[in-house]
Amino acid sequence: MAIISGSNRPGRVAPAASAWLQQQLATAHVAADIIDLAQVNLPFLPEAEPPAEGHYTHASTRNFAHLIDQYAGFVLVFGQYNWGYPAVLKNALDTVYAEWRGKPVATLIYGNHTMQADIAIRLVINGLRMRQLATNIATPVPASNDATTVAATLDPFAELVPPMAAEFAALI
Repeated sequence: MAIISGSNRPGRVAPAASAWLQQQLATAHVAADIIDLAQVNLPFLPEAEPPAEGHYTHASTRNFAHLIDQYAGFVLVFGQYNWGYPAVLKNALDTVYAEWRGKPVATLIYGNHTMQADIAIRLVINGLRMRQLATNIATPVPASNDATTVAATLDPFAELVPPMAAEFAALI
């Protein structure tokens, strides 16, 4: 399983939130790697053909396809950006297609308008034919990107992680 840290903005909260989730999942006996989209550094839709065709000509796309294909499920961790989700996350979701299909996915969204971000991401998840879990986390934006502050904001939601882990286990 992988946690996708879905922001590349300076001062972002996603790395600390992803680390918190990774620790919580480990407590629930689920191993999860973190894929930080700021480090993956995908070009913006470089392929000439739609990803659904599966004809990846660029090494960056083939490498990302291989990375995504090796995981059985994902948790997307991101902040609400203007009632939606970050462009770097949309680009990652749009870069490949078949590699996402059928895989379970949950979200951890932080922000002041998480409901709108949840609606927006669910449309894309559905279009990619992923299996949205029933247990997802939506939380206010932490006061800072400091790991301790982020953990303090997320700790009240820790009780949602075991049901999320159980859903993944049932689908993987």
